[in-house]
Amino acid sequence: MAVPKKRTSKSKSRKANWRKKALFVSQKSLSLARSLINDKSTTFIYRKSLDDYKVTEVV
Repeated sequence: MAVPKKRTSKSKSRKANWRKKALFVSQKSLSLARSLINDKSTTFIYRKSLDDYKVTEVV
C-alpha cells in the first residue's frame, strides 16, 4: 500500500533554498575571479596597475 511522504519542514526548505542561493553566488564569484585573472573579462573596466590601488594615509 502506498504511503504519503512526510512534509519537509519550513526551516529545512528555507535552509535548502539558502544553500542553493549561496552555491550559485559562490560559483558566479569564482567564475568572475577566474576571468579577471586570465584577462578574459570583457564586462569590466579596471586598472591593471596595482599602484592605483595603494592606500594612502590621511592625516
